Amino acid sequence: ISYLLIAINCCHTLLLMNSENTQIIKKFNIVIHGASSFTGQIILEYFLDNYPPNERLKWAISGRNYEKLNALLKKMISERSLDIKIPIIIADSYDRASIDDLTMSTDVILSTVGPYAKYGSELVLACAKNGTDYCDLAGESQWIQKMINKNQQIAEQTGARIIHACGFDSIPFDIGVFALQKYAIEKLGAPLKKVTTLVKAMRGGASGGTIASILNIIDETKNNRDLAKSVSDPYALNPPDKKTGPDKRDEKTYKYHSKLKTWVAPFIMAGINTRIVRRSNALLGYMYGDNFSYTEFTDCGKNTKGRLKAILINASLGLFFLFSTFSTTKKHIVQRFLPKPGEGPDKKNRIDGFFKLKVYGETQSSDKLSMTITGDQDPGYGSTSKMISETALCLAVDEITISGGFWTPASALGEKLLKRLEQNAGLRFKVDESL
Repeated sequence: ISYLLIAINCCHTLLLMNSENTQIIKKFNIVIHGASSFTGQIILEYFLDNYPPNERLKWAISGRNYEKLNALLKKMISERSLDIKIPIIIADSYDRASIDDLTMSTDVILSTVGPYAKYGSELVLACAKNGTDYCDLAGESQWIQKMINKNQQIAEQTGARIIHACGFDSIPFDIGVFALQKYAIEKLGAPLKKVTTLVKAMRGGASGGTIASILNIIDETKNNRDLAKSVSDPYALNPPDKKTGPDKRDEKTYKYHSKLKTWVAPFIMAGINTRIVRRSNALLGYMYGDNFSYTEFTDCGKNTKGRLKAILINASLGLFFLFSTFSTTKKHIVQRFLPKPGEGPDKKNRIDGFFKLKVYGETQSSDKLSMTITGDQDPGYGSTSKMISETALCLAVDEITISGGFWTPASALGEKLLKRLEQNAGLRFKVDESL
């Protein structure tokens, strides 16, 4: 019995030591996963230029190919004349052991490896299991919904905070609505019942990753009616008990917006952005109201010129989705002429790019507010890379009080991320008192 008690005590001591070691194993604050990808390289540049590793911020990079990652690091460090060493972790999306090792080594994973429905599921599961915070650039609503359904309870138990859609899709829209609603509540005493965001202008190359994600959504839904129905649900990403509201299915054609007095066309990423914003409202305890309505469009302008632009955009989107539905046209037209994952604009075009959004809101009593949101680089790569980087840093080093689970940028990071975006990422959120 004495020997048995000693053995039990030793086992207990080892368990405690292992528990302590679990904390010690977290060698890094952040790991940039997929650092050799096109977007990953821009993120790596951003970290090297603005957040070189030190005693207070330890970060590493990861991916499948050591030689490629090492050559990339040497080149970038040499160009900047830095005297630093960045650890490299080898991990493969389909190798569970390597993904487990990766997630147990860091506080936060920043993932650029998409399309996420193809390459991201094991990584999200590992983060949920190992209590590791996570952010990505996913715009695939069907995959995000799947990840929430499979891993929400696990993340709640371990304390992992998981945030999807942390690039141009959907941070400016989600944080913009959050900031405008907060202002409305403080100044007008009530939230905005209806909010519409117009994409006023953009300059920059189309994102090959975003295109690949859209093509993957089309492939997954065209022969699956249940999935297609789920994707079309405007409240698909809301928690199970909060899937109701006034919004209907996404707009699929151009129209004249009588309240805003302009011609509008469907915005291609409204399908993910609107669902993220609605989920934020639900997770924030209906901060925007339980009858909150949210829509997004591309602003085409007034008069005949605006109408013609709206018709052209609508026709172009229609052809894109039509050609993407059939394998032959997808292969020989869409995939041939549009950017592929890993392709994108050069540095000059990224820096010369920009975006401008206008958010309009109205309270129940018809009080009106608007906000202008601008970004100082092209939305798909330059601004996106800064946005997700600041999201990862916010998770890693700021005091975030939320518990484990699947969150949105606004519901998880709110004002802290807003401040980071304005101070560091070249975004501006300016409230106008009236229309």
